[in-house]
Order: sequence, then C-alpha cells, then structure tokens
Amino acid sequence: MNNAELMVRMLERAGVRWAFGIPSGPVLPFIEALRTSSIEYVLTASETSAGFMAATIGTLTGVPGVCISTLGPGATNLATGVGAAWLDRAPVIAITCNVETRWLARRVQMRIDHHALFAPITKASLPLRVGSVAGPLAQALVLACAEPAGPVHLDLPEDVALADAAEPLPDHPAPAERPDPVEPASGLPATVAGALGRSRRPLLVAGLEIARTRNAPALLRFIERQGLPFVLTLHAKGYLPESHANYAGVLGRARRSDIQAFIDRSDLVIAVGYDPIEVNYEEWVGSRPVLHISSEAAEADPSLNLRFNEPVDINAAITALAELAPVANEWAPEEWWDHMGRLETNLRPPTAEFAPYQALDILRGRLPADAILAYDVGAHTHQIATQWRTDLPRTCISTNGWSSMGFGLPAAFAAKLAHPDRPVVAVVGDGCFQMTVGELATARRQGLAAPVVVLNDGWLSLLRIKQEHRGYAFSGVDLGPRVASPPHYFGVPCRSALNAQEFTAALDWALEQTGPSVIEAFVSPETYSLTVYD
Repeated sequence: MNNAELMVRMLERAGVRWAFGIPSGPVLPFIEALRTSSIEYVLTASETSAGFMAATIGTLTGVPGVCISTLGPGATNLATGVGAAWLDRAPVIAITCNVETRWLARRVQMRIDHHALFAPITKASLPLRVGSVAGPLAQALVLACAEPAGPVHLDLPEDVALADAAEPLPDHPAPAERPDPVEPASGLPATVAGALGRSRRPLLVAGLEIARTRNAPALLRFIERQGLPFVLTLHAKGYLPESHANYAGVLGRARRSDIQAFIDRSDLVIAVGYDPIEVNYEEWVGSRPVLHISSEAAEADPSLNLRFNEPVDINAAITALAELAPVANEWAPEEWWDHMGRLETNLRPPTAEFAPYQALDILRGRLPADAILAYDVGAHTHQIATQWRTDLPRTCISTNGWSSMGFGLPAAFAAKLAHPDRPVVAVVGDGCFQMTVGELATARRQGLAAPVVVLNDGWLSLLRIKQEHRGYAFSGVDLGPRVASPPHYFGVPCRSALNAQEFTAALDWALEQTGPSVIEAFVSPETYSLTVYD
C-alpha cells in the first residue's frame, strides 16, 4: 500500500462511507485510493459545500464526515465548511492535499500555511509525513468524536500520499466515540434539589449538547417528574418532543418576545447541555439564577448569576437529575398552554399574500414524522426554528453556531445520502439559493430525490429587517426583480408557486420525483417583520 491507500483503509474501518470534495493534481492520489474502496468520492460544486456535507454526515451518523481539498484556494474554500463543524460541534476529518514536502517552506504557487489557516477552527491540525500517517489519522478519528465533537485537519503532501506505507494497518478501527472524560460533579444532585426547593417557577432549557447525549429520554422523565416547562435551542429541536404539553418554544428565534416573556416568568433556569455559542446567556437570562449543566463550563460575564458551572459527564448528570425526588412548584399548565396558543397565532399574522409560514405549514402537513428538513440561514431560519414542530432527533438540520449562508442545499443532499429511504427536503431563501445552486448538479449526478423549496421574496430579508429595526434605508439587500422560474436548473426540473394552491400541487409533484427537483415559492417578505424580531 501507499500512504493514501493506508488512509482510505483506515477510514473504511472507521465506518466512513463518503468523501466530499473537488479534484486537483495533489488530490488525485487520494481519489485513486478511494476508487478501489467502499468509500464513495462525491464531487461537489465547491469545497465549501464539501465541508457542509461532511459536517452533516458527522451530525447525522456520529461517524466523522470526510472532506478533501487541494491547497491554497481549495483550502480556504473548505475552511468555511470546516468552521460549521467547529462551532456546530460535528465530527469531521478535513484533508488538504498539499505540494510535495520539499516545497512546504517555500513561497510557491497556491501554497499557504494550512496549519495556520485551520488551527483556529479545528480541534487539531496535524501534518502527515512519511512514516507518520497511520498514527495521526488514528488520533484524528478519536479526537473528532471525543466530547465535544468537532473537526480535525490533516495536511497530506502529494509525495507522502504516493510513498509506500511505512506503518502497518491498525488491527482495529479507531473507536467511533470514547467515554465522556469528566466525571459527574458529586454535589450536582444536591445543588439541583436545593435550587428546586427554593424556586417557585423553575424552567429547563436544553441546548446543543443534548444532540450528542444518549440520555434525552431520562431528561424528559426529569421534566415530567418535576413539572417543568422546557424551552429548546435551534440545535436541540426534536431531542425533546415538541408536541409535549410542557414544551414552551425555541429560544431566540421567531416571536422571540413571546418566548422571552415566558422565560421572564421563571425564577430559575436549569440549562442542560446548553452551549452559549447558540445564544449568549447575557442576551436572555437576566439576573435569575442559572444551573449550567454541561460537559464544558460556560464562558460568561461575571455579572451572571451562575449557581452551578462545572464541567460534568452530561449523561451521568441527566441520570442523576431523573432520580431526584419531585419538588412542587407554582406553575399552572394552563399558563403554558395559553402561552403556546398565543405563540402559534403570532407566528401566522393575517396577510392577503402568500406568506412563508403558509408554505411551511403545507410542507409540514405533507411530510411524515421521520422526514428530514434541512434549512439555510436567513429570515426563514427564525420562522422554521419556532414554527416547525418535530418529536424526533436529527430531523431538523441547520447551522447555528457558524450560521453560514449556503448550508441548506448541501446539508439536504448529504442527509439524503445518509438516509436514502426517508423523505428529505431543503428549504432555502433566494439569497442562499444563489450561493449554492450549483449543488443541484451534484444531486442530479447522485440521483438524490430531495426536493428544494426556494422561498423567493426578492430580498435578503433578515438584513432588510435589521435595517428596518435600526431605522436605516434598505440598501444592499435587494436581490432584484423576481422573474419567472426556468424549466430546470442544470437539468433539475423546476416549478413555481404563486399561492398556497400552486405550492401544494408543486409539492405533490416534487415528492413523486425520482431525482432532485426545485419549487420556487414566490412569497411576500412582509410577515417576517412581524415574526422574526418581535
């Protein structure tokens, strides 16, 4: 074996099924090694999308997603996708294929310092050298999955890839995960019990780390036993059921004022698996005491009233919470139900035009419970996060910590690769669609039957709303006149919808296709102003 083949064999044993990227000369040895393996090389339209797809695979499967780029501009493009894995906590192996080792210290065509580029957005950036390939790759596979999960970068010079392997293939695959390294804090159960005893209206908020636990059912038992309402973050959607009577909405998204008003009734926040990368505590918690129960201590302002902020084994901590004796509080379930009734109404303001919330309601009604929705960044992100209900984990895919436009299409197509037998739909704004429309060609080549719904309102609506709230004139956010939809994009058929009836018919058509399709829904941006920031 050469070293590229050794790496591919190790990735196979770790359970990797796809590698995403764009070829170049230095990448070709690795692609050749992939060609004779069980790992499929998926050609994408950009390295950025390759990173997003790898992050999605890592999130959905727990096995590190793999993305590959060439040096220089390929690496800088890849960095945007790797950044999503870094702040969204997804296990990824990012491989940059570099010039020959003898040129690494020289100022030559395309070369930059890949380690300086990737060090701030990865858990580690490791050089590969002759005689030192299997060891760093094995380390990377473990490190990517270790809590908190994240990307690891490997830099592979072309001569190293082609050199004969000087290390044996490890006898066993790298473990997909390792036990949480931090033992549960011995005083946590007593601290929580004491705080519940002093509280009249405790509230539970579950965040990003819940997506990586094995213990969400025990957390729900704790909620039910203590009679707590719960709020989720965007990344925690589906890990606790949103049809539950105790559910009180999503933090910091559409109709945030309604959610905040409900939070403001509480006198204690029990934050389980909460990662402030989603929304800083300072933005919503006020002076009320907080129990931060996570594998990482929160980075927070000293003015916050953090009554517990020690790293714990999150699974053991949840088990301990579920075993606590019930403590009475003064919440009345009718308060929760009245709040949710108002929230649902306020998410759907009256309008004579075709509104984004109408398209989302139609889509939700057409999809089964286990369908996967992948969505992009913009005003529609806020609407979906609050409006879309799911009771199942890993059915609502987005980027929150990184929040890069262009995530939705590649994420949906990666999700369809991972779950070919389940319905997968992408919902993106017209600005996001412009950024990644080329990935429709990727979906066509792969034969991925994943409809793409483009909410075309003619604006970068989230920025339009921000300008509106600051009293600025609209500038730099107009995407131009909305013209009739073409019959296809890169051979992918497209239908337009001007109203709810046309959208319903188009959706029925799209869900029957055997390959990708596009529905361009021409919606009004006006209702966003009443939902996104109010």
